[in-house]
Amino acid sequence: MSRFLAVLRSWLMMVSIIAAGNTLQSFRDHSFLSDKLYTGRPSQVNGLQARTFGIWTLLSSVIRCVCAIDIHNKTLYHITLWTFVLALGHFLSEVCIYHTAEMTIGVMAPLMVSSFSILGMLIGFQYLEVLQEPPVPLNKKRN
Repeated sequence: MSRFLAVLRSWLMMVSIIAAGNTLQSFRDHSFLSDKLYTGRPSQVNGLQARTFGIWTLLSSVIRCVCAIDIHNKTLYHITLWTFVLALGHFLSEVCIYHTAEMTIGVMAPLMVSSFSILGMLIGFQYLEVLQEPPVPLNKKRN
């Protein structure tokens, strides 16, 4: 495996662990979201929204962790890439369209993580080794 993919695996595992921590935070106290992320309209954050965010974050965490373990699985690799695209789109839309979030460090962190992850995973495509089936001989020798 290339050195780049080894670093990418470590990155995905680290991001997965951090996301799992955010999940716990979302279930423990929904004010975490209104204080750190959705500061534009904190009154819209409630327990249900926090738990939904927590489940979404947990699902992303699991997908990223499994991809870190099996980084050569191209389908899983694509799904993992999409978790970062969706996260980037979500946070950008909350800042630019819905104005429920402001450009604080709490929002800039997931924007940077998702952007760097997308870039890293796009670069990682060139390092994925294609598992090939051994060629089938046209003429088999009989013993």
